Amino acid sequence: MSLLTKINVLRRAVTRGLTKNIGKSANNYAIDPSQKITIKKVLISRPNHRLGNLLLITPLVQDVTNTFPNCKIDLFVKGGLAPIVFQNYDNINNIIELPKKPFKDLTAYFKVWVKIKSEKYDIVINVDKNSSSGRLSAQFANAKYKFFGEEDETLRIKHLDYEHIAKFPIYEFRSFLSKLGLSESHTALPPLDIKLTATELLQGKNAVDALIPNDKETICIFTYATADKCYSTTWWEEFYVGLKLEFSNYNILEILPVENVSQINFKATSFYSKDVREIAAVVANTKLFIGADSGIMHLASAGLTPTVGLFSRSNIDIYKPYNNNSIAINTNIGTVKEWISNIKTVISVIDSK
Repeated sequence: MSLLTKINVLRRAVTRGLTKNIGKSANNYAIDPSQKITIKKVLISRPNHRLGNLLLITPLVQDVTNTFPNCKIDLFVKGGLAPIVFQNYDNINNIIELPKKPFKDLTAYFKVWVKIKSEKYDIVINVDKNSSSGRLSAQFANAKYKFFGEEDETLRIKHLDYEHIAKFPIYEFRSFLSKLGLSESHTALPPLDIKLTATELLQGKNAVDALIPNDKETICIFTYATADKCYSTTWWEEFYVGLKLEFSNYNILEILPVENVSQINFKATSFYSKDVREIAAVVANTKLFIGADSGIMHLASAGLTPTVGLFSRSNIDIYKPYNNNSIAINTNIGTVKEWISNIKTVISVIDSK
């Protein structure tokens, strides 16, 4: 670990320690049932630059807009991906971007906080309780009701999937609205959704057709991931051989990461792009996506593609794909043959619909 990395780890630990007790969430407020509640402006705080973490707040954005179709939503994020992810979300008003390296651009950093303070919100929702900047933004913002991201044990007992990072903010939001006297929604939770347009989907189809000029259906794989989430070339070689044997009547298309590397040494037909919407559109024109826990796995899910997430860490219940017959596989348990059998079951379910 480099000195700079060690400093950043220490800095995060210190700031989390200083901010962990900041704020009082809306669930603890005294609420007058006779008061007319109007929700016109909402701030959702997720100051993280990673693609997956931005995609994981799309269900919350959908649930807020489904409940209050005329409300405007500001997003407090980090980096420059959010405008791309949310470009087809009509209710997004402002995207307030924290600089990726704030201490290298202090002027922009302070302008962000001035912007947040200058707005008036009905509700502010911090998605991640461990985010120091997120908790600070909730405290700093002018809002009548605030969620700081703490977990609610009552809701945890009520909802078996409460731990999922895309779901628990929605459960919190719905529970809060019921305490305001509004009818609690029991509709299915929205999926991750990057809202691909018909034009984007057609372009994705054309790209797949150009790469694979035959009539067979295509299974999409992504063999890369960051840190210890990335499976070895040996692991992928065995898994890829098993896929080819079981699904010989399918094409296999590998989506390449921005690093342009392949854990199967480029043995499959591959697609490379730095455009996340283009990648999502290509994957959306395949039968199934298989890949380790990564931003691209969440991107596949957000393109509404049935997704098989491969997990070697213990956080499977927090990040697993959950819509369109998607499943998560704990690769610490079982064999390649068993995992491929699970994938075969998913395809059978898809084909039966």
